[in-house]
Amino acid sequence: MTAPTHIRRIGVLTGGGDCPGLNAVIRAVVKTAILQHGIEVAGIEDGFQGLIEDRVRPLSSTDVSGILVRGGTVLGSNNRCNPRRHHVGDDQDGNPVHRDVTDRCVEVAKRHRLDALIVIGGDGTMAAASSLVEKGLNVIGVPKTIDNDIVGTEISFGFLTAVNTATEALDKLHSTADSHHRVMVCELMGRNAGWITLTAGVASGADVILLPEIPFDMEAVAKYIDERMHKGPGFAIVAVAEGARMRGGEQVVARMVHNSADPVRLGGIGQRVADSVAKLCRVETRTTVLGHIQRGGTPIPADRILATHFGYHAIQTLMNGGRNRMVVRQNNIFGDVDLLFAAGKQRLVPDDHPLISAARALGTSFGDGVPHSHYPDPKPAVVV
Repeated sequence: MTAPTHIRRIGVLTGGGDCPGLNAVIRAVVKTAILQHGIEVAGIEDGFQGLIEDRVRPLSSTDVSGILVRGGTVLGSNNRCNPRRHHVGDDQDGNPVHRDVTDRCVEVAKRHRLDALIVIGGDGTMAAASSLVEKGLNVIGVPKTIDNDIVGTEISFGFLTAVNTATEALDKLHSTADSHHRVMVCELMGRNAGWITLTAGVASGADVILLPEIPFDMEAVAKYIDERMHKGPGFAIVAVAEGARMRGGEQVVARMVHNSADPVRLGGIGQRVADSVAKLCRVETRTTVLGHIQRGGTPIPADRILATHFGYHAIQTLMNGGRNRMVVRQNNIFGDVDLLFAAGKQRLVPDDHPLISAARALGTSFGDGVPHSHYPDPKPAVVV
């Protein structure tokens, strides 16, 4: 099958944070374009930054051979670059200065005769691509994020590997918590969405799961843990999302990165929860912040397969005449939606999600005071 006459050369870039499976998408895009449609492919380095700085290089099917199992991205990425608000320096007072360099990006794309761009990224990357769409470039998006928070698709690649990593970490915390009769608090990534924490928390049997979507009451968390420590097994595991917050409170911000399109960096809620539990329950607590370990490593087979599907469908969507679409999976069926539909939005965990209901039935606390299964009072010892 040959490409339509108007599609002869395309560019591909990876934007936002890295995640497992990016290379699998790049491989699928390049090989499908070249081998099935005879389209030339150009790789754009370090996301939109490479488009701004004209760092574009040809990619062959040989260039992407063997990268399926590698984590990260062979093209590099950048989570601070938005063509509409490109950081060009600071003023004399130290305030960041931004300029719209969309026209420069379009010029570079035309210079390299790119008939379309395959943009692999999350909601921020799709929002950044909207400026290119407005200038007439055809952009096909591929949803990428470990957070699984992209609107329009039921799952994004990278998520399942991150859950696997988080689950393994929580599993390991069980044995040390049990040995020392401690409360172990593990802070997980996800920004404003609790998908990683919910899924890994249930998979590992965490006792308390704190999500951004369900503000928690510290007194309720402490009461649950106190009961578990004195009537239950004598230890507890708390999985807390970095974006979780106490009822009536704000998210904990670790720092601000003012030259980034998304300047807020969340972090620190795990330590606050651990300190509060130690004070209210008078038990030993320890905090683990898993951080960027969740982004790294080899993608698990499910993510490799999902990423391959997405890369293939990105090219198929383009070949079918699609313009400014994002490939998605809904009800296990691959399709596509308007690219701008997903831009700048977040898919959050609904409070009536079936996994939350199942976890509550098993006695898991979400810190919101909803009744859970109680440990029975210990029976008196029988003296023979």
